[in-house]
Amino acid sequence: MESAIRDNPAMSRFEMPLGDSLLAVAYYKIEDGRVVLLHTEVPQERSGLGYGSRLAHGVFEALRRDGKRVIAKCPFMSSYAARHPEYGALLDG
Repeated sequence: MESAIRDNPAMSRFEMPLGDSLLAVAYYKIEDGRVVLLHTEVPQERSGLGYGSRLAHGVFEALRRDGKRVIAKCPFMSSYAARHPEYGALLDG
């Protein structure tokens, strides 16, 4: 699932193509060596179909694979992490 997620450091966001030139994105910044997840967006026409959760899963898997520490300021990402305790070890703050 996370194979479709790509990091776009030039735009400080993770991207998941949805077809029809649509993207679900998770914006971040790097602060003190940690990835601060700021905001998640899914196009309105794809809202409620699970794409946000697929994006969150891919983002957390990529961050875990890369050994990153995470601050989830984005309410969606914070809520996702709370529902998936396997990502708790990544979280700071």
